[in-house]
Amino acid sequence: MKKLLFFTFALSLHAADEPLKLSDPQPQRYLLKARASQIDPRAKEHPEIEFVFEKKGKPADEENASVDTRVAPQGKLVIWLMGHSGGLFERLNSYGLHAIQVHYANGWFGKFGKEPAPEDDKFLGKIRLEAATGEDFSDVVSIPKPDGMMERAFQFVKWLAKENPQGKWEYFLSADGASLRWDRVIVSGASHGSTTAARFAKHQKVDRVVMLCGPRDNLETWQGLPSATPTNRYFGFSHVLDGGWAGDHYCRSWQLLGLADFGPIVNVDEAKPPYQNSRRLTTAADVKGDANRAHSSVVPGGGSVKDAEGHFVHEDVWRYLYTHPVDLTGAATAPDADCEMDLRKAKEKK
Repeated sequence: MKKLLFFTFALSLHAADEPLKLSDPQPQRYLLKARASQIDPRAKEHPEIEFVFEKKGKPADEENASVDTRVAPQGKLVIWLMGHSGGLFERLNSYGLHAIQVHYANGWFGKFGKEPAPEDDKFLGKIRLEAATGEDFSDVVSIPKPDGMMERAFQFVKWLAKENPQGKWEYFLSADGASLRWDRVIVSGASHGSTTAARFAKHQKVDRVVMLCGPRDNLETWQGLPSATPTNRYFGFSHVLDGGWAGDHYCRSWQLLGLADFGPIVNVDEAKPPYQNSRRLTTAADVKGDANRAHSSVVPGGGSVKDAEGHFVHEDVWRYLYTHPVDLTGAATAPDADCEMDLRKAKEKK
């Protein structure tokens, strides 16, 4: 009996390592939506950190997913850590990527993300990690496993495997069905979400990290911690008029993450793919001098810059960020001498 169980388990592992292939009799792009509180009855609200199921009478815990079975799949799942971005998901699906956006505890930033900063230079990072994992990393929040990003994503993918068999979402579940296959996950976000994506990838090895207009946590040092995810798998993109550049937040985080080892900061307006195989991309595209628009312009949407024909100018950049082979890297460069690395000390001098 034990031999039979072992043989069955070995077969399942072998099957799980095979490339993903879709065989949909009616190939199409599927858009799926569900509420986290209905998928998992263990899910709870945490109003003290603005983590609730309804706001102003409308559902606040909706989660979104999409896949295009007309496109050859890459066998990678993007977990997006911000509000649903239809424009981004459309592009991810066109690259052959599955994508989900989960409802997780990100509202805490409004309560704890304000200055003055605590003495603990990893304070926000601990909250981010607890919100992502549902494990006890922070003394100021209490987020159990069913309400952390990891478990919310796992439960959502299990639901998708049943509701959308055409997408073969079970490919992203472990052989024993007890967790996600994190080696097949791309974790990504914008701003607050990109910062949590980077902090999570320090803790949990993933396939890739894509950080749009981020990361920040400019008075913290967790960005320099050892990383479970190899450093060459982190990719960043931001606009030079974004306030994160005025305060040296982005250059500092990118250097602490070690991204200078894989190429220079590249202005995509003056270069073509593969952008010297760099992990640090910027743009100076015309946003009419609006810093807020600059911040959002690096995510496909209303704030993104278009050319004279009405096409988004950063299509190649988005494809690069999510699909460029991670083993192709640029030449190491010296740290940016103009980037202030000790922002706590600089703040104290003012």
